[in-house]
Amino acid sequence: MELNKKVFSTEFAGRPLSFEFSRIGEQADAAIIGKYGDTVVLATVVMGKTDKAGMDYFPLTVNYEEKFYAAGKILGSRFSRREGKSSDEAILSGRLIDRTVRPLFNSAMRREVQLVVTILQIDGVNDPDFIGLLTASMALRVSRIPWSGPVAGVKIAKFKNSEEILVNPSLVDLKEKESGLDFDAFVAGTIDKINMIELGGDEVDEKYVVSGFALAQKQITELVQFQEKVAKEMAAPKVEVYLAVPEKDLEQKLNEFFGNKLEEALYNPDKIKREEMLYRIKDDMRLMLEAMGGEEKEYIAAEVYMESRLDEILHKKILGEEKRPDGRKLDEVRDLYAEAGVLSRVHGSALFIRGNTQSLSITTIAPPGAEQLVESMRNSIKRRFMLHYNFPPYSVGETGGFRGPGRRDIGHGSLAEKALRPLLPSYESFPYVIRVVSEILSSNGSSSMATVCAGGLSLMDAGVPIKRPAAGIAMGLITDDKSNNYKVLTDIQGPEDHYGDMDFKVAGTEEGITAIQLDVKISGINMEMVEKVLVQAKQARLHILKTITGALKEPRKELSKYAPVVLSLNIDPSKIGEVIGPGGKVINGIIASTSTSVTMDLTCFIAASADSLFGPAT
Repeated sequence: MELNKKVFSTEFAGRPLSFEFSRIGEQADAAIIGKYGDTVVLATVVMGKTDKAGMDYFPLTVNYEEKFYAAGKILGSRFSRREGKSSDEAILSGRLIDRTVRPLFNSAMRREVQLVVTILQIDGVNDPDFIGLLTASMALRVSRIPWSGPVAGVKIAKFKNSEEILVNPSLVDLKEKESGLDFDAFVAGTIDKINMIELGGDEVDEKYVVSGFALAQKQITELVQFQEKVAKEMAAPKVEVYLAVPEKDLEQKLNEFFGNKLEEALYNPDKIKREEMLYRIKDDMRLMLEAMGGEEKEYIAAEVYMESRLDEILHKKILGEEKRPDGRKLDEVRDLYAEAGVLSRVHGSALFIRGNTQSLSITTIAPPGAEQLVESMRNSIKRRFMLHYNFPPYSVGETGGFRGPGRRDIGHGSLAEKALRPLLPSYESFPYVIRVVSEILSSNGSSSMATVCAGGLSLMDAGVPIKRPAAGIAMGLITDDKSNNYKVLTDIQGPEDHYGDMDFKVAGTEEGITAIQLDVKISGINMEMVEKVLVQAKQARLHILKTITGALKEPRKELSKYAPVVLSLNIDPSKIGEVIGPGGKVINGIIASTSTSVTMDLTCFIAASADSLFGPAT
């Protein structure tokens, strides 16, 4: 038996890159092994055998499977030494791939597609996300599945002591020079457009970000061209699949039924009334179709058509009249409100409101030893700063279960954490573990950016000496491919997010950018659009910061009386054994007799409530 291997190789950023085709995974629609240096992934894609005509969404799933053996580790519970629930790191990597490939599918498809990226080997030098996305794209491109790729993505980074922007720097370099990073980002897209960005920066200037994205686009183009060369030899013909669109006669009847109803509903500035009107239109549409003897698949097709009409109306009104659903100007931010110290006994709290979006953020500080232990395929670390984002169903007026954070919650929390992390004080100057929780009380557009605003304010209320206040804003886009006309929208809300073409989140301070996240619903955006978005986003960010500093200008000088107090003592390394004592007898005796917690390193940290150390507050 032969594997019938066929290997296509090139070099990228000074390291070997290859795709291997063989009989491995032969029952999938496509299965490819991708290698970059000594990092190896397997990407498989399978499309279901039948169309789900009664389904009201495109059923695409993307799985990113970490395997501990890839890093030569045996991890997991002591009683179950195997991979379990995906780590946050794996979920974020899966979202990165999903957000890049999804816009290039026809959303009217109703056949299941599953893309699985399995990490087989990592070398500690080359980022598995890079080769994971690239191999996933190659699998989709050569498969029979309808898709408008290929795509590619690269990591870019700039260090503070250099003007040079690096492409795919090694993981070793990034880790060693982490404190000296100006920014690092993963940028993905098609042959001529960017469609996905994840960036973390240390208050970086917009001009460097634009230069980095322009460089990334050139590298993406090169990688897409390489895939197309492979596809000429290996690609299977694409098959035709069912699309949930109405027949022409039904489309005509729907247009007569809709009349001006859709525009009146969409352009009602009250979100609750708008949604009530749209639900009523859907219900009436179903009754009309039932009276005509229509089947479920026709109702689904009618719903898809209704969505396309709403999309068309929004584009026409904004491009032609610059008229937004709530009547704002294109660059206008909704009404703002900020308040610090809304809860009396927690260590820090803040409420931030922008339009209908509300984030209540609470900061808790704890002594050393409360860090989160994280073990994943790539890292075994202690997290000193955590930001957790909760999106309960009542925040959008719905019922639902509480089953822990989903992929979206983890992604939004990670973005807000990335935005605030560069502003934190060093561990040496502020030896605390910090947790921020954002409770989204109401949502109508960019609750993650509201989390940045409320989270930074709650840190200041807790007395955490962050560098500066932070703010974030979500930018939108409305385009017309035929005329190349486009409009950039500041502070997008529900309809502009749902029916618009882009969600471009930018967070930072008055000094610069700390985080960016881009998602699109079109094939991508060009560099002119990127530059305009960043300029408009900075104006909005500075506007929001005035509201935040109006609530609290700078971090409070003292911690809450309910927060623990940490004292630090430098211990002579030769005396550490005496402090611990035989079997921990001395240190445990100190803890028991003083009601404190003691953490030992080369520095001894003693933590307790203020009452325990200094007596009751007066």
